[in-house]
Amino acid sequence: MLQKALERKIPPILVINKIDRPDARIQAVLNEVYDLFIDLDATEDQLEFPVLYTNAKQGCATLRLDEVSDNLQPLFDTIMKTIPPPAPERNGTLQILVTNIDYDDYVGRLAIGRIFSGTVKAGDTVALMKGNGEICKTKVSFLYTFEGLDRITAGEASSGEIIALAGVEGINIGDTITDTENPKPLPRITVDEPTISMVFSVNTSPFSGKDGTYVTSRNLRERLEKELLYNVAIKVDFDVTDSFRVMGRGELQLAILIEMMRREGYELSVAMPETITRTIEGVLYEPVELLVIDVPEEYTGVVTQQVGMRKGKMQKMQNNGFGRVRLEFKIPSRGLIGFRSQFLTDTRGTGLLNHLFDGYEPWHGPLSKRQTGALVADRQGTTTTYALFHLQPRGTLFVRENTAVYEGMIIGENSRANDLDVNVIKEKKLTNIRAANADDALQLIPPKIMNLEQAIEFVKEDEIVEVTPESVRLRKKILQANKRKMENSASGLKNRHTLNSFQG
Repeated sequence: MLQKALERKIPPILVINKIDRPDARIQAVLNEVYDLFIDLDATEDQLEFPVLYTNAKQGCATLRLDEVSDNLQPLFDTIMKTIPPPAPERNGTLQILVTNIDYDDYVGRLAIGRIFSGTVKAGDTVALMKGNGEICKTKVSFLYTFEGLDRITAGEASSGEIIALAGVEGINIGDTITDTENPKPLPRITVDEPTISMVFSVNTSPFSGKDGTYVTSRNLRERLEKELLYNVAIKVDFDVTDSFRVMGRGELQLAILIEMMRREGYELSVAMPETITRTIEGVLYEPVELLVIDVPEEYTGVVTQQVGMRKGKMQKMQNNGFGRVRLEFKIPSRGLIGFRSQFLTDTRGTGLLNHLFDGYEPWHGPLSKRQTGALVADRQGTTTTYALFHLQPRGTLFVRENTAVYEGMIIGENSRANDLDVNVIKEKKLTNIRAANADDALQLIPPKIMNLEQAIEFVKEDEIVEVTPESVRLRKKILQANKRKMENSASGLKNRHTLNSFQG
């Protein structure tokens, strides 16, 4: 965002927060910001930005560290002084740059943007200039202005105001709304392309329909179509009837969408995240990210090792001198799948990370995936303490006792590379002979209960995540064990034929 603001010559204001902390690095942070601005090719004028020091917890801001303040008035005064007001051009050609999209159930899609020049009224006929140069005439059905966070119905708005227009169909971010007689486009702004995709499909498990209200493919399609109306960072491929390929900027963005849907009462299954690649002049390209990590010094080694295993290449390393190190890497987008939770575990929750899309590069080669197999339930029923106790040495369990399971459901992670079908509903046989320790209570290790993001990171190609309003389950795509083995045998035979043909 900062880079885009600097490119558009928007004057910056630096606010350094948490100055009351005993480990505050005020001057060091200021120097780092200057270095960042230089790296982003800021002009001399942009380097002369005002600096404020704040304590957001107490709600105070100052222009100098030796000043005392009990409010945020200095910040508001600086904004009014630094940010230039819009130049009034009421009589100029109408020019509105669309910077956001919203949706209203009553009036439809809303185009939100600033009027750079001219005046617009409700009922006016305007021209919509798209990115491909196409010009469409349309009518403004409703006009809104903003007061705080509220939309206010208005009859007219002029240059400098931020407005929302209804009735403009087919509008996208970056388009210009202008005069029909004298159309003048504004420089476009762009939205970063999606880099990760996941397949959303209906829930076909034996437990489908028990928790959710919306369970059909028609429900999923309608919900995703509605999401597209106001979420411009999401793209959906509707080519297949019962499953939809949803594309976004990262697995976290898609996980947020899935979480929203489950809270609304939807049931669905989601497959493993995949990278969206491109073929340019016969060469396979993949998206890469600029990964910025800030960690304590003692975790530098383990973080560097983890990023290196994911094809990350270090670009910069800076020791701030306060026990923390800042690392910058270039890493394929697929290398970040599952990295966040691993990173937080490795750094004991003390590390910070951020990543930005940095373009496309030739394919970096294969990445090592999960090396362990899965413990898969071989029948439907309810888990027992006796069965889980004897399965604990096999690996890590994901379910507790008295949990309903079905055939093909993943109940744990095998310590070895192969999948293992297990009986988790087995009960202890009763006899007339009592052993000395027969009545001792069986102690179960607390299971690893996965949240939605962890489940998405865990699954392989032949596994999916079952998401309902009440549960997140892991399962195999093919539930029956015998059919799974036949499919694996056929895949192995096909791979051997392909390898033999390649070697021949």
